[in-house]
Amino acid sequence: MSFQSLNIIDPLSRAIAKEGYTKPTPIQMQAIPYLLEGKDLMGIAQTGTGKTAAFVLPILQRMAAEIKAVMPGSPRVLVLAPTRELAAQIDHSFATYGQFLRFKHTAIFGGVSQVPQVRILSRGVDILVATPGRLLDLMNQGIIKLKSVEYFVLDEMDRMLDMGFVKDMRKIVSALPQKRQSLFFSATPNRQTDEFACKLLDNAVRVDAGPQESALDRIDQSVFFVDQVNKDRLLQDLFQKSDMSRVLVFTRTKRRADRVWKAVARAGHKTARIHADRTQGQRRMALDGFKDGTYRVLVATDIAARGIDVAEIGHVVNFDLPHVAEDYVHRVGRTARAEATGRASAFSSPEETSLLRDIEKLT
Repeated sequence: MSFQSLNIIDPLSRAIAKEGYTKPTPIQMQAIPYLLEGKDLMGIAQTGTGKTAAFVLPILQRMAAEIKAVMPGSPRVLVLAPTRELAAQIDHSFATYGQFLRFKHTAIFGGVSQVPQVRILSRGVDILVATPGRLLDLMNQGIIKLKSVEYFVLDEMDRMLDMGFVKDMRKIVSALPQKRQSLFFSATPNRQTDEFACKLLDNAVRVDAGPQESALDRIDQSVFFVDQVNKDRLLQDLFQKSDMSRVLVFTRTKRRADRVWKAVARAGHKTARIHADRTQGQRRMALDGFKDGTYRVLVATDIAARGIDVAEIGHVVNFDLPHVAEDYVHRVGRTARAEATGRASAFSSPEETSLLRDIEKLT
C-alpha cells in the first residue's frame, strides 16, 4: 500500500515525499482511513511505528478542507503529551507534514518562561501541542480557551496515567466542546487506559499496530551479568571494544545519571545528560548536540524513553534495569527507528534479577 492509496491530498503528499517516505506503516494504514472519516479512535502502537504521522496527516487534511480564521488563544487542534520532549517532537511533525499548508502551530510546556508562549498564543494558532501542567496554568490565567477545539489528541495515554495526570486530563477534557473528534494513543494498554478511553471517546474504533514483540524484532539484544560496582568499568569496556557511534545510556535515577555522565566524560567521550532537574534549555542543547553528532553519548533517565526521535541511535545501554518492564521496550525503542536495525545492552546486577525476569516475560 502507498500513501496515494490513502487518498492523501497533494500538499501533504509532497511533504511526505520530500521527507523520503514512500510506504505507510501499519498504524498509519489502519488509522488514517478512519480518522479521515471523522471517527474517534483508540490506537495501540509502540514507539518508532510512525504513530505521530498517523494522526498529524488526517488532522491536517481535514483542517485543509475547511479553512478558518485563527483566534487568539483558541486553537482548533489540541494535542496533549506527557513530556516536553514529546510535545516539541509532535509540534515539529506538524511543521514537517504541514510545510505546504499555512496552519499556525506551537508547543507549550513548563520549565521555560511563559512569556514567548503567551506572545505566540495571543497572535492565534490553529494547532496547540501542550503538556498538561502548562496548559492548565494558561487556562486558569484566561490565556487559552478550548471552546473552539475540533480535534483532540491524547498521546502516550498510558504514560500520562503513570505520571499521575488523571485529574489534570479530566479538567482539560471538561473544558472541551462536546462535539469534537478525539484520538487516544497508548503503547501499553491496560484496564486503566481502557476505562479512561471508554468514558471520553464516542463510539470509537480501536486499531492495534501489533504486539510489543514486533518493536524488538530488529534489535540485537544482550544482557551482561555484573555487580553494581563494576557497571562503570563494563560501560567503558563497551565503548573501547565496539563501534558504538551514537549511544543512549539509561539510568534509573537523576543522581546516577549525573555520576555516569561524569565518568563517561572523564574517559574522554563527548557526552551530555538529560533528566528532570536539567532546565529546558539544557535539555534542548543536550538533545540538539546528540542529534548533530556533537555528543557521542547521551545519559538519560526515563524522561527520554519516549518522545525523543533521534535518527541513527546505534546502541541503547540499560545501565540500570527499569522497575517497570514496559519501560524497557520504550527505552530500547529509541534505536531501530523506522526500518533500521539497532543494538541494546542491559546491565543486570544480582539485585536486579527479578526486574530482568519481568522484562524476559514481557519480551
